[in-house]
This record gives sequence, structure tokens and C-alpha cells, in this order.
Amino acid sequence: MPVLGLQLMMLKDQINEKGMYEVLRSVRDLDIDAVEVSQVEMTDQLIDDLVRGKEDFGVETAAMSASIAPGGNGFALETEFDRAVEACRRTGSRFMRIGMMPFSAMVSKEACEAWAAEVEPYAARLAEQGVTLCYHNHHVDLIQFDGERIFDIVRRVAPSLLFEVDLHWVQRGGMAPLDMLEAYAGACKLIHVKDFRIAPLSKELYEQFSTDKISMKEFQEHFLNLAQFAEVGQGNMNWPDLLPAAEKAGAEYFLIEQDDTYGRDPIDAIRDSREYLRSIGY
Repeated sequence: MPVLGLQLMMLKDQINEKGMYEVLRSVRDLDIDAVEVSQVEMTDQLIDDLVRGKEDFGVETAAMSASIAPGGNGFALETEFDRAVEACRRTGSRFMRIGMMPFSAMVSKEACEAWAAEVEPYAARLAEQGVTLCYHNHHVDLIQFDGERIFDIVRRVAPSLLFEVDLHWVQRGGMAPLDMLEAYAGACKLIHVKDFRIAPLSKELYEQFSTDKISMKEFQEHFLNLAQFAEVGQGNMNWPDLLPAAEKAGAEYFLIEQDDTYGRDPIDAIRDSREYLRSIGY
């Protein structure tokens, strides 16, 4: 069974406030076994804390974030390749992940191909060091150019780059997650376990619309943006089927993630997700 972990983007404020080590203590208290590091500065102290957290709490580092050029999320492989490999060696992390391709790479087939070709040598070099580089999708990765999804372009041009599959974003992109996992079986190493719900229609906004206080355009903007990120088990995703399918597709880590908790304490949201996953056998 894949290791259950947490995407630490959810706790980046806590990391900046009290340090990685204390956050890992909280993660262990939530009965979570691994973390993925994202959206925090990869200082030497933070890496030391990851090592201590594994030794003291048994929380392993599932993956760390990377970009190609400086200024992105995590290690910049152009300038910090050796440091990234050393951080993986020290923490025991076997994966790095790119959170998103640049917006400029999404505008055409040629731009996407050029970006994937730039990434491939780094993914191949990391593989030689025992580290697998994965690409994290969003809904835009279901864009098709000449009948070929961005997913397909990335796999064709950068075969050493595998996938971190965000099942929420696959669903939002209009592809059934079960179909995606089957289509890209073998390449799906990291899975973001994130639910998808539709928020209730605002009674107040409806009353404003029905009394001509707001326009149809204003009401439609609200109506068409009811999709939300949800605690696992509090949305519409079919986790009892999805998680076994993800494991079959090659998943080694299941990582709880929720981009927005809509005012809730993220620890409470994570706890709810963890309790649901326990209820279905994870």
C-alpha cells in the first residue's frame, strides 16, 4: 500500500512561524507518515529539520519541489542540482516534483514541447542519482493541441519525467480520474488526494439577483464558480475506487492536499481528511 503523506503547502505559514521540526511533530500527531515539501525556502536549517523529523518522529520526506530556473518553487535545478541531490540523499527522498510548467509553455504545442525538452535532461540526470522527477498537473494539462493533451506531449518529449497526479485537477479538467490513471499507468508515482465539491448557491446573491440588485452577468460569475477544494470525503470524488486504481497505476505515495480551507484551521481540515481515509482502510 502507498505511504500516506501530506502536502506541506497547507502548513507553510506554520513552517515559517515555528520551523519545520515542530510542524513535523504536528504531522506525526495526525497519524501521517510522510510529507511533501513545497512553497517554503529550502534553507540548510529546513533540510536539517527534515532529517531530525525522520529520526525523531518517523516522518519521511516523500518529495521536494523543484523548478528549472531560479525563482520558482523549491530547488532551481539549473543552479542547485548538486544541492538538490544531496538534500534527497540526506532526507531519504526518492522523488522531486515540478509543481507546474510556466504559463508560457501552455499556450501552444510548440511551447509545451520546448519546455518538456528543457526538463528531460534534468529528469534523466536525477534518475542516474536515484531520484525520480515528477510533474504535477492542473486542469490545464488536459488542454489538447492537435488532439494531443499536454499530458501526452510531456510523456512523449520527456520520458524520464513521470507524474504527480492531482486527481482533483484531473476531474476539474474534464477527464474521469479513473480513465487518467488507466491511460498513464506506470507513470503515476505520487498522488494528490484532494476532494472536489460544489458550494451551496448563495441565498443572499440569489435574492439580490431576483430583485434586480445585481445583473445576470454578476450572478452568473458566482454561479459558474461554485467549485471548491474539499476535505477528503467531503466532496464528490469516489475514493474507494480511486485509491486502489492509483495504486495499480504505480502510486508510491498518497498525499493529502487542499489548496484552500475557506477559513478553517488547516490542521482541522487535515484531521478530517485523515479520519475519512482511515474509515476506508488507509
